[in-house]
Amino acid sequence: MKQASLVKSLTAVGIGVGASAAAIWLTSKPNRILAKDVLRDWKRKVKPSPFDKSENLPIEKGGHPHPRDIEDNNMVSEGALYSVQFFNEKVQ
Repeated sequence: MKQASLVKSLTAVGIGVGASAAAIWLTSKPNRILAKDVLRDWKRKVKPSPFDKSENLPIEKGGHPHPRDIEDNNMVSEGALYSVQFFNEKVQ
């Protein structure tokens, strides 16, 4: 029983010392920047963003059709018609 109490006490002291050392280390701006970069890298390794996973980005044409690409120009020009028609049907 006494040994369990000693382990808990030492653990609490260790956590306190570690937190104090981290607080002192983080008072320097270069150390804060370094810590932020390390945490950002760890986050990216654990949960990568969709942009990190995708090999198809950036999209080359993305809303900017070539003036001589007739089919693509027609598709872009008709794109807004669907939403306008949908709104008109709901209102009327």
